[in-house]
Amino acid sequence: MYPVKNLDDLAIFGGSPAFTEQLHVGRPNIGNRQKFEVRVAEILDLKWLTNEGRFVKEFEQQIAKFVNVKHCIATCNATIALQIAIRALGLTGEVVLPSFTFIATAHALEWQGITPVFCDIAPETYLLDPSQVEALLTPQTSGIIGVPIWGRACDYEALGRIARDRQLKLLFDSAHALGCSYQGRMIGGFGDAEVFSFHATKFINSFEGGAVVTNDDELALKMRLMRNFGFTYYDQTDSVGTNGKMSEVSAAMGLTNLECIDEFISINYRHYKQYEKELAGLAGVRIIPYDEGEKCNYQYVVLEIDPGTIGLTRDVLMKALHVENVLVRRYFYPGCHRMEPYHSSFPDLVLPETERVAERVLCLPTGTGVTAEQITVICKLIGSVVQNGVEVSRRVGAELALASGS
Repeated sequence: MYPVKNLDDLAIFGGSPAFTEQLHVGRPNIGNRQKFEVRVAEILDLKWLTNEGRFVKEFEQQIAKFVNVKHCIATCNATIALQIAIRALGLTGEVVLPSFTFIATAHALEWQGITPVFCDIAPETYLLDPSQVEALLTPQTSGIIGVPIWGRACDYEALGRIARDRQLKLLFDSAHALGCSYQGRMIGGFGDAEVFSFHATKFINSFEGGAVVTNDDELALKMRLMRNFGFTYYDQTDSVGTNGKMSEVSAAMGLTNLECIDEFISINYRHYKQYEKELAGLAGVRIIPYDEGEKCNYQYVVLEIDPGTIGLTRDVLMKALHVENVLVRRYFYPGCHRMEPYHSSFPDLVLPETERVAERVLCLPTGTGVTAEQITVICKLIGSVVQNGVEVSRRVGAELALASGS
C-alpha cells in the first residue's frame, strides 16, 4: 500500500491505518527478564524492599563507574533528583535555564520558590545559548541549569566560564544524556552536579527513577541526607529532608537494563541510521544529526520539517501520522515560557529560536519496540504526506472548516 497511490489511502482521509497497534516514542526497553526475576526473588527473600538496600547501592556504584564520577545518589524519580540538587546547591532567587526543555526542569525551581529565568536556544544547536545567558544575569541570579537535549552536549566550557566568573552554581538536567560524551568525556561529570532520568520512557529505565551525580564530596553527603528525610542517625535529623529514595525493585530493573546498554544503543543507532537513509533527499525534512565522533545513546530520532518548503505544518503531519497509529511526539512544545504558570508571569516574553524549533520538530518511534520493517513504512508514510503537503493541508483545512460549521 505504501507509498500511497492516492491521498484517500491515508487514514486521515478515510483509509485504513498502516498499523493495528500503536507505535510509541519511548516504549520501555526490557532487559533480561530471567536476571530481573532472580533479583526480585532475592529482594523478596531478604524482605528489604527500600531504604538503601544492596541493589540501590550496587546501582549507584554502577552508574558512578559508567559516567566516571565519584558519587551517584539514586532517587525515586528525576524530578525529586532535580529538587534535591537545587536545594543542596543552595539555589535561591533566580536561575537561568532554557525554555526548550521538559517542564519538570522549570517546575523543580518554581516548586521551591525560585524564579525560572528562561533563555533562548542557539539556532545551530537548539541548546542553551551561552551568549544570551550573561544578559539575563542579575544580582538575584544564583545559578544556571543547562540541558543536553536529546543527548546532544551543551557548551560546557562557555557555561562553566560564566558560572566561575560570576560565582554561580552550575547544574545540568541530563535526563536524555546517559551514555553520551563531550570531547571524549562522559556527560555526568560537568558543573557542580548532573541529573539523570530512569523513567520508563528512557532507554535505560528503572520503571521510575532518577539520580544525581557529582564529584563534590560535601554536596553528595548533603544530598544523601536530604533524600532520606535528613536522617543522620537512626532516630536523629540534623536538617530538613524529603522521601526521595529509590526502591530495591526499581534498582533491580535499572541494573538489569544496564547490563543490556550496549544492545539498546546498537538498536537505537541502527534505527537512527535507517531513518536518516530512508528520508534522505525528501525536500523540507531532515533528521537532526548527532556527532558520531562522540558516544551517544541515540534514544531520540528527531525529525525537523520546513513548512515553507513542503506547504505543511508539523502539526498536520503529526495528525496524519497519529491516525496511522504512529504516535510521534512534539518535543518540547510550546516551550516552558508559554506554559502555565510561566506564561502568566512573563506574558510578553518572546524567545524566537525556541518558538521556531518547537513548531518544527517531531520525535519518531525507535528503540526495541520498533522493527526495521515498521520504520520503512513510517518513512513511506512521511514521504507520502510531505510530497503532497499542499494538498494534504488544503484537505485537512477544509475538513476542519466543515466540522466547525464555518
